[in-house]
Amino acid sequence: MTFSNVAQDLAIKYADFTMQRSLYNGLNIDILQNNLPKTADANKTYMLYAHVPFCHTFCPFCSFHKYNYDESAAKKYFYSLRLEMEQIKEAGFDFHSMYVGGGTTLINEDELLKTLEHAKKLFNINEISCETDPNHIEPSNLKRFIGLIDRLSIGVQSFNDEILKKVARYSKFGSKDLLIEKLSKAVGILPITSIDLIFNFPFQTKDELLYDIQTAIAIDSEQVTFYPLMKSNITKDKIAASLGYSNEDNEREFYEIICSKFKNYYQNNAWSFSKQSSNLKDEYVGTGNQYVGVGSGAFSFLNGELFINAFNLDEYSKRVNANRSATIAKCKFKKRDKIRYLFLTQLFDGKIDIDKFNLENGVNLKLDLYLEITLLKATNAIKIIDKEIVLTDFGRYLCVVLMKEFYIGMDKVRATFRDDAKIKYKKRLRIMDK
Repeated sequence: MTFSNVAQDLAIKYADFTMQRSLYNGLNIDILQNNLPKTADANKTYMLYAHVPFCHTFCPFCSFHKYNYDESAAKKYFYSLRLEMEQIKEAGFDFHSMYVGGGTTLINEDELLKTLEHAKKLFNINEISCETDPNHIEPSNLKRFIGLIDRLSIGVQSFNDEILKKVARYSKFGSKDLLIEKLSKAVGILPITSIDLIFNFPFQTKDELLYDIQTAIAIDSEQVTFYPLMKSNITKDKIAASLGYSNEDNEREFYEIICSKFKNYYQNNAWSFSKQSSNLKDEYVGTGNQYVGVGSGAFSFLNGELFINAFNLDEYSKRVNANRSATIAKCKFKKRDKIRYLFLTQLFDGKIDIDKFNLENGVNLKLDLYLEITLLKATNAIKIIDKEIVLTDFGRYLCVVLMKEFYIGMDKVRATFRDDAKIKYKKRLRIMDK
């Protein structure tokens, strides 16, 4: 093993440790005792995130906020979602882009259609991304969203029938052959279709990964996204029960294979690949690092503060229908933690314009993150070219590690706020405490 390899292995371990330490120190969340409406800054650009927390069935590796689908509850929820958008409008916010996540966003197409149309009436939105699953991509249904949805992200996860069976997706969404048939019919209806896949399943072989890659390329969708399997304390036991437990970790090797096979694609961020360059991608936190979340369990990040909406559906609707803010908690980050977060989310997209970053955030990046930038340069994770910080191939993988750990930390936030008993009598929560 060369010195460079040793240094990079140490950098990966240090990055993992640093992210966990930052989350431990930073995720101290205050439970709000009074109404706290969000306020807009006319000098900032915001992105709108809307959460649809309904699924017909749950996958063992998914820790996102969700409920079993009930049509009556969903209709009431979408109505409240539209009301909250109106409150956000009255607070002075405007948006040019919108991301709808879940859950399964297309689980009630009529309600989603009304909600997207309402958002476009309220705001100057010119691009919308939505997530969905393979059961909601029939061409006749997708055609209803022409002119509304610009990017559809379809959670396929794997084209391996054995993996699909183990995670209970085979019975829900069909075999790999049926998935390929569904996807082939869906591609081309909306401007961008993204196939979302997971890599580094326990016992996944290189040949199985290559088959997933080749199949995704053959379907010829506009985008393909490969996420690493994220095993948090919330999901690891369910993953082990369904897929087994393996000490072998092929994450870096598999990631490098993925990048090599998509070398003729544009790499929008560390784990998303497009046939054409596009700002529409899976992780909105890079280009939209100031965002407002609406809906049950939605997060907002505004001026260095994390805002958390009520998770409980009844409480969420009760607040919104009473014209109160849905926000029940907030976390104010220290300056250094805020800069690190913004640095990571923007670097995840591939590069940072140093002067622009400094101007937008009122910082001196080279001074404020001197140690981090020095270490990244020393391990060949970044290069500075013409006042831009640019990721190297290794740097992209390092960002995958950091972003994965960040999302695992946010999983713990979700798990905490889903438990009403944990927050009922609390004034402050230290999320990362065991």
